[in-house]
Amino acid sequence: MRAYRFDSFDSLDELRLREEADPQPQRGEVLVRVHAVSLNFRDLAMLRGTYPRKCVPGLIPVSDAAGEIVAVGEGVRALKVGDRVMGAFHPRWFGGEMPSTIASDTYGAESDGWLCDLKAISQEAVVRAPDALSYEEACTLPCAGLTAWTALTGATPIRAGHTVLVQGSGGVSVFALQLARAVGATVIATTSSAAKADQLKALGAAHVVNYVDEPQWGRQVRALTDGRGVDRVVEVGGPGTIAQSLRAVAVGGEITSIGFLSTENPGVDFFQLKASGASFRNITVGDRAALLELNRAVAASGLKPVIDRVFAFDEAREAFAHLESGAHLGKVVIRLD
Repeated sequence: MRAYRFDSFDSLDELRLREEADPQPQRGEVLVRVHAVSLNFRDLAMLRGTYPRKCVPGLIPVSDAAGEIVAVGEGVRALKVGDRVMGAFHPRWFGGEMPSTIASDTYGAESDGWLCDLKAISQEAVVRAPDALSYEEACTLPCAGLTAWTALTGATPIRAGHTVLVQGSGGVSVFALQLARAVGATVIATTSSAAKADQLKALGAAHVVNYVDEPQWGRQVRALTDGRGVDRVVEVGGPGTIAQSLRAVAVGGEITSIGFLSTENPGVDFFQLKASGASFRNITVGDRAALLELNRAVAASGLKPVIDRVFAFDEAREAFAHLESGAHLGKVVIRLD
């Protein structure tokens, strides 16, 4: 089979294509022919040395994929040859408390990922892909889609009448916009691009704030809600955006901490945090049970993932570079045909 590996994390030039032996499914495993993978910011963070967990060079990258089962090992009953599946981001977090092995199970960081033709994996680490989605669309759900779903659910699920703030136009933010609109919530988005502002509005954002023109965008978001603030902030920026998120969130609202897109770290004002009256929840994508819930929501709502561009398998480096440019809106996908 063909497989990409990062020989080191020095640069994109270290992403090398090689021929390797085809894996064989063992007891309880399925063999998946990978048809499409999607990229996430974490894939770039490993290259930049900013990923907050251990990263081992020499591994196959990418955590998100969709494909077809082409063989099954002994004892596999839940799935069969021909089934369309996608991999769960956390292969051993099935539900409930997060397992202690969560870090070492991470694809591309401490175990081989999905940027390859074939992958043998536990039958419990995949779920069926929604029938209405193509492989390219389905492969965007396991990380970005599920992260957005987890951010909007939890102890207080977002519903009609709530207001949600999404930051930028990356995969998680666009999924959060779509999912929030599907339940009747109002969405406010931020961006630095007039062209992307138009696209976000076309996807259903009621208001779009340009954070370059309005550096104190938290205040403008609060003004757009008649001074109340938003019920949920899908916080992907991290240290560089948290201060404005605290200004934008309503008393009793929630900030769901997801990403670390910004590199500046001015620190968190404790008194501002306390005065906000909001809760703060850290998101680590989500478990297998939540991925199944997301699948049902996608099927019921007819949601279609937003794909910015699909690259060929031999254009993998170009796909990573496109993601790094920040020019995308939605997901960047690599097709393995």
